[in-house]
Amino acid sequence: MDGTPARPGPSRVVVGVDGSPSARTAAMWAAAEAALRGSTLFLVHGADTDTQAPFLSRAEIVRSRQAGRDLLDRTAEAITARHPELTVVTELTGGGAADRLRGAAALTGTIVVGHRGLGGFPSLLLGSVGLQLAAGATTPVVVVRGTAEPVEAGVVLAAVRDEADMGCARAGAREALLRKVPLRLLHIRSAGLSARSRAALPHGDDEIARAHVRVLASLSERVREEFPGLTVHADGQQGRSVPGALVDASHHAGLLVVGGRRSPGYLGPTLGRTTLSLLQHTHCPVELIPREGPGHGSAS
Repeated sequence: MDGTPARPGPSRVVVGVDGSPSARTAAMWAAAEAALRGSTLFLVHGADTDTQAPFLSRAEIVRSRQAGRDLLDRTAEAITARHPELTVVTELTGGGAADRLRGAAALTGTIVVGHRGLGGFPSLLLGSVGLQLAAGATTPVVVVRGTAEPVEAGVVLAAVRDEADMGCARAGAREALLRKVPLRLLHIRSAGLSARSRAALPHGDDEIARAHVRVLASLSERVREEFPGLTVHADGQQGRSVPGALVDASHHAGLLVVGGRRSPGYLGPTLGRTTLSLLQHTHCPVELIPREGPGHGSAS
């Protein structure tokens, strides 16, 4: 069994490596996370030789796969030097990295990727593999921003909007317990509510404010009941930009946990604007918790 029964939550950590500096940072972050959990770390490299086979010679395929194997070995050696107690499993696949990362994570694992890929201009914001995983995630996905070793650990910050974000708050609580730091639940009330929305409520802004307070109080109370040894701070703010407020708050956080809201797109699920903004601009790693899935289950 990969996990420790006394530590609830995902049991394995799976990280994709592609040779980029961002992926190396992600691998070192994932190693530290796996060490905290007492779990196995899976390193996955997708050589993608299967789809390219009709256009490559046999020698080119062999070289590509050998380069992938060398990359995995070097990464594993660097991780083992820093975390000698950690069990590291490497996997080279000839297919796409996204599918294999999902397969390795199974139903309860956490997938970790860097915030940039090796490709062209789009990868300057978020690599294509990271986009695929974040948009279609059924298990937690961490996009590592900042450095693998922040100067100060900071709190674990969990963004909550409504009762459906209890899974996000619960995941944040687990991460805070692992790091032995407080959990900060942050509820951002948008100041940009339309006049029509205000008119629909008998008492206007006052009723809106009370509703936001009730949501935050309910979530924080439930977290304190489930995690009695955890220090929980519950903060509510009003701002014109929800992602802007969360990016500002991430300056003082070691990890930002958010619900991975998605919208239907022409070619399948796509990331919401707030989520995409956070993945591009936060100052710490971002963990996306699917609104339906293991992250939103019970505490047991």
